[in-house]
Amino acid sequence: MNKLYLLISAFLISLGLSAQDFEMAEGMGSEDARPLVSIPDAKGFEDVQALDPTILLDIRYATENNFTKSKIYDCPRCLLRTEAAEALVKANRMLKSKGLAFKVYDCYRPKPYQQRLWDKVPDPNYVAPPAKGSMHSRGAAVDITLVDAHGKELNMGTGYDFFGPEAHSDYMELPVEVLKNRKLLRETLEAVGFKGIRTEWWHFSYRLKTYSLADYIWSCEK
Repeated sequence: MNKLYLLISAFLISLGLSAQDFEMAEGMGSEDARPLVSIPDAKGFEDVQALDPTILLDIRYATENNFTKSKIYDCPRCLLRTEAAEALVKANRMLKSKGLAFKVYDCYRPKPYQQRLWDKVPDPNYVAPPAKGSMHSRGAAVDITLVDAHGKELNMGTGYDFFGPEAHSDYMELPVEVLKNRKLLRETLEAVGFKGIRTEWWHFSYRLKTYSLADYIWSCEK
């Protein structure tokens, strides 16, 4: 039994659920694995890489390399609401003067994909219930890190989606280099209207405008 399973099971037990409940939820992947039909209404969204190809993508939920160990998105793209996307590009230009750039792990997450994620891990400590949604489902959040001129990730102390106090933005028992890198990430994004959260050093939401939950699903056609 792996560490992730034990960790999530412990939270489920605290919510009055059993490990079997989680196994049942985890097994709900056969229908979810079917590709979703693209909804052709991208009004108000921008493709971040189309605006700035130097922003690297590593969209983890389009692969099995994420904490659910399953593919949630049919294909990888980074879409954001127009204002958020333009702000991210502006921040990336600021980093270029330092020989750095952004790498993005997650951007807009349509409600149907949020449902897939919830079906895998129905735990509000980690995943927002689809009806409530998250800033990702509004197209206003990014999971993000810094890379050097060669595309190598800077040391942030933990990996993406690490569930532990070391990933908290107020955890200070880390090497000076890590604290410096986290500070640079935070201050660069805050300068253009994004704000982080305490428990995830990588998560930032655009706060200068509010948005509704969205169902729009991007096309996987090339």
